[in-house]
Amino acid sequence: MATQKPRQSAASLVSGLLFGGGLAIAEMTNPAKVQNFLDVAGNWDLSLIFVMATGIGVMALVYPIARRRGRPVLTERFEIPTRSDLPPRLFLGAALFGVGWGLVGLCPGPAVTGLLLGQWEFYLFAACMVGAMKLYSMTVGRDRDKAAPQSDQD
Repeated sequence: MATQKPRQSAASLVSGLLFGGGLAIAEMTNPAKVQNFLDVAGNWDLSLIFVMATGIGVMALVYPIARRRGRPVLTERFEIPTRSDLPPRLFLGAALFGVGWGLVGLCPGPAVTGLLLGQWEFYLFAACMVGAMKLYSMTVGRDRDKAAPQSDQD
């Protein structure tokens, strides 16, 4: 991974703070709020639909502008996925993510944001998340790295 220039680092920091602030304001760091959103047969709280709709709406407006622009402001090129197939492991990963999100009411973004709250639950989630990533890289990821050709960006 290439090192970032100071302007890129500053933009990344501001973007991360805005994202984390939005998650906190939307109460995405509250596991009970998320679990109530997922509980459509019980105490359903559909307010988080507005969080998703806002994200989709912003992206729907910005994406066409970015595509027409041709080049980003702070780097050489846009990182837009080109892969169009849907491998089975994508569905397995999505299912695992959904089950985990439903069980504990957290996903990585809100969990990292929640670390600032100092509650042990967020630290436990983050430790498990890092452990799972390490386990993946030592097993499946190691095998995938050997099979995959190296790109210019690595």
